[in-house]
Amino acid sequence: MLSLRVAECSLHSKKLAYKAINCRKHTAVLTDFGAVGDGKTLNTKVFNAAIRNLSRYALDGGAQLIVPPGRWLTGSFNLTSHFTLFIEKGAVILGSQDESQWPPLPVLPSYGRGRDAPGGRLSALIFGTNLTDVVITGNNGTIDGQGATWWKKYRAKEYNVTRPYLIELIVAECSLHSKKLAYKAINCRKHTAVLTDFGAVGDGKTLNTKVFNAAIRNLSRYALDGGAQLIVPPGRWLTGSFNLTSHFTLFIEKGAVILGSQDESQWPPLPVLPSYGRGRDAPGGRLSALIFGTNLTDVVITGNNGTIDGQGATWWKKYRAKEYNVTRPYLIELMYSNQIQISDLTLLDSPSWFVHPIYSSNIIVKGLTIIASIYSANTDGVDPDSCSNVRIEDCYIVSGDDCISVKSGWDQYGYKLGIPSQHLIIRRVTCISPFSALIALGSEMSGGIQDVRAEDITAIDTESAVRVKTAVGRGGYVKDIYVRRMTLKNMKYAFWMAGNYNQHPDPNFDLKAIPEINGINYRDVVATNVTFAGRLDGIAGDPFTGICISNVTMTMNPKENKLPWNCTDIAGVTSKVTPKPCASLHEKQGVNCAFPTDKLPIEDVQLKTCSSGQ
Repeated sequence: MLSLRVAECSLHSKKLAYKAINCRKHTAVLTDFGAVGDGKTLNTKVFNAAIRNLSRYALDGGAQLIVPPGRWLTGSFNLTSHFTLFIEKGAVILGSQDESQWPPLPVLPSYGRGRDAPGGRLSALIFGTNLTDVVITGNNGTIDGQGATWWKKYRAKEYNVTRPYLIELIVAECSLHSKKLAYKAINCRKHTAVLTDFGAVGDGKTLNTKVFNAAIRNLSRYALDGGAQLIVPPGRWLTGSFNLTSHFTLFIEKGAVILGSQDESQWPPLPVLPSYGRGRDAPGGRLSALIFGTNLTDVVITGNNGTIDGQGATWWKKYRAKEYNVTRPYLIELMYSNQIQISDLTLLDSPSWFVHPIYSSNIIVKGLTIIASIYSANTDGVDPDSCSNVRIEDCYIVSGDDCISVKSGWDQYGYKLGIPSQHLIIRRVTCISPFSALIALGSEMSGGIQDVRAEDITAIDTESAVRVKTAVGRGGYVKDIYVRRMTLKNMKYAFWMAGNYNQHPDPNFDLKAIPEINGINYRDVVATNVTFAGRLDGIAGDPFTGICISNVTMTMNPKENKLPWNCTDIAGVTSKVTPKPCASLHEKQGVNCAFPTDKLPIEDVQLKTCSSGQ
């Protein structure tokens, strides 16, 4: 639970100081709404109207209602969230003795009947349910229930309902705090809140963008006090883009679906990425990701198989119709950040790329199920972009584009910024992508890609396995790539390298910016029903070198009857490869292509067992 801190607050007009868990941005006085403090005039409607009016400020710093000196007769009234009722010295809230001013309520579920009588009960004088951040205070003001008449009638057994309490705050059901679901994370959190604490509605129709942002902004104050986690409970939570904070966990419960709004006004524009120089879809900028963060430390997005659904079909259709002059949003994007975990979730139908960490380090992506139509537009699964020390494991991806694409910037913008992607481990990943790759290295590789390790990976009904994509003008490098224990089924290409991937951000690319491709290692591969064993196309005058392929068995598709290998401008060695490779890959007996024996630092990161409740 959130720990209690007391802040110094004031009444704006009189500047009376008081202590409270939270101060308020907005202030009103009961008399502003027509209340009469003569002890005779009934103010029930005034209290309720005043609080209802102030509830609009719940997500804008909250509000306080001042009860000034006077005798304020009233029946039961309801409070709201992020609200303070301040009763001044000399002010008396008087409980009405007119029982019609106290609405009936059902019995409490933990009691099964009224406390006084078998029937229900009457609402408290000051009542609230399912609220967050409520303060009832003053400088020795008074609440007088005028109970003598009630006591007398109770003793005379005149009631078949339970008498009202003076103040009652209740919840409709226990929140996730108490469920204590265990999960694994890089760091656990001291403080917990539930999305509904902030007024979210999970009906799939109500827009919750402001609620997500307000909730996370509220929890950001705990960053240096053990951090905080926001629980998204079961429901369908429609939202536009929202921003994360540091030392924070977003926990999406099983049965919870975060739905991306199709209202484009809910996705703020962002400037182009400096390593791209323009939007990936169009020359203009780009729209913020559904879940976005920049310059953060220690961020976890996880759950027990909760769902994030980008509702991308409309975006794909408009993109293909060329209706956008900006780049579509990604599902998750974290920039300039460190210590990131994205795990144990189902991700559906991103408008564009699903998971895009960029200019970031120390990243764990684990246990994701990522699914989009195989005919969707550019729905890459996981795209580490100019990132270091990355671990991607135990993921299942069905995509209309590359399942994993390692990137580092586009042409001159990428190599001038010069932030490589390096030190990546990818393991136990299964991919289905009939028109793209299991793992793509590029095509945006101009900042460099180095030391990528992939093992125990599977591609089914996929165009290619681990593919290099580059061209003249890209600059940069792809080197020290290591792949082992790869299982391929129903593939167009088992091995594919393309030095002619000629997509450029603008006509100003440098023809002298020649990429370096060197040290690409594959070993221990079994492939069945393959159309082409390999298509390896380097760059004329700049061959791809240091290619090594060993211990590979491929069964060709008998219906295709294609030439197994097609190689130009490459150099390397092979050993124990069937069918026999092209001549530029020399057979060298006894070669076992390299795979590093050391561990990357990210592999030694141990996840802690955390609880989604306190």
